[in-house]
Amino acid sequence: MKRDDLSRSLVAFDQNSTLVVVVELGLKSWLVGGLVPGVNRQPLKKQKPDPDSLLALLARWRGEAIKAGHTINRVVVAFEAGYDGFWLARWLRARGIEVYVIHPTSIPVSREQRRAKTDRLDTALLMRAVLGWLRGEPKHCSMVAIPTLAEEDARRPHRERETLVKEQTRVVNRMKATLVRYGIRNFKVKLRKAASHLEKLRGPEGELLPPNTLAELLRHIARLRMIREQIRAIETARLQHLKGAPHQGTHPMMQMLARIMGIGIETADMLVHEVLSRKLRDQRAVGRYGGLTGSPDESGTKRREKGLARAGNARVRCGMIQLAWRWLMFQESSELTQWYRARTAGAKSAVRKTMIVALARKLLIALWRYVTTGEAPRGAILRPATA
Repeated sequence: MKRDDLSRSLVAFDQNSTLVVVVELGLKSWLVGGLVPGVNRQPLKKQKPDPDSLLALLARWRGEAIKAGHTINRVVVAFEAGYDGFWLARWLRARGIEVYVIHPTSIPVSREQRRAKTDRLDTALLMRAVLGWLRGEPKHCSMVAIPTLAEEDARRPHRERETLVKEQTRVVNRMKATLVRYGIRNFKVKLRKAASHLEKLRGPEGELLPPNTLAELLRHIARLRMIREQIRAIETARLQHLKGAPHQGTHPMMQMLARIMGIGIETADMLVHEVLSRKLRDQRAVGRYGGLTGSPDESGTKRREKGLARAGNARVRCGMIQLAWRWLMFQESSELTQWYRARTAGAKSAVRKTMIVALARKLLIALWRYVTTGEAPRGAILRPATA
C-alpha cells in the first residue's frame, strides 16, 4: 500500500485480523480506544502521554485477540492532527505500525447547539470515521500526509519569517498609535535614526514627549531592530544554503520558480515547501489544497456562490492571491494575464476581485506543471539562468 494515497484505503479491510486503535491526544493524558478482534467489549484506556506505554498497550490488546483465537495480520493506529504534530506517527511507523493522521475538520459532527462533547464520545466518533475509511467508504474522513522530519524542518524558515513580519507590523502600528495620541502623525518610525529623532520630537503643543511614553517608544524601536535582524538572518541563511547546495533537495524547484519574473525567493520557498513539493494527484487536488475552490450553495431553485471554501492551506491561498496581482504587473504579455484582462475589461472592482481568485488558481496549477514537467506558463518572462 502507498502510504501517501490519502483518498481511500487500498487494502481490503478484514475486521477479524485487524487491530484498530484510535488515540485522543491531550497535553496531560491520552485516551486510547480499540477494536480488538474476538473481544466483545471495546476497550478504552486512559494513560499518560508516553509512546512506550502506547506500544505496550497495543501488544497487550494483540495478545488478547490471539488468546481469543484470532490471528492479527494488521495493526492500524489513527489520531487527529493537532498540537502534537507528527512525531508520534513517525515514531510508530519506525516500529512497523500502520499509522494515519486524520484531518480534524473532515470528521462530521452533530450540529446540535448543546451537544455533548467528551473525550470518550470523541474517541467513539474517531473510531467510526476510521472504520468507514478503512472499508473504502467515501466522505467518512480525510487523512493528512505525514511529513518526514526533514520536510517538516524545511517549512520552519518561511513560517518563522511570516510570523516575524506580522510582529514587525504590530510593533509599527503600536508606535504610530502612541504618537497619534499626542497629535504626531507624520513621524516615520521605520527610520534607522528614529530613536535619536524621538528625543527631539515635539507635538502640536510644542512640548516634548513625556518620559514614560518616550521610554516605551524606545523599547519598541529596540524590539523592531531585533525583529529586523532576525528576518535578515533568515533570508541570509536561505541564500547561503541555495548557493552552497543548489542541487540538493527542493533547491532546484525554488531556483526554477525564482527564474520567473515577479516571483522572488521568499514566494518560491513558500510555494515549494507548502504545496509544490507534495505528491498531489492532479490539478484539481492542487487547487483544492491551495484553498482556491468555490463553495456553491444550491437548494431547489436557489443558486448562489458563497465565496472561497477556505478549506485548504491558508498560507498558499494568501500568497497566491498576492502573487496573482504581481503577475498582472510583471507578466503583462503572458497568456494568463491576457485571459484576465479580457474578462475584466470595463468591469467593476467586485468583478476584478472575484476574477483574481480564478487567476490565482490557474496560476498555481501552471506553476505546479512548471516544476513537474518543466513547461513554463505560456508567454511568461523568465530571467536568464545563472551558472
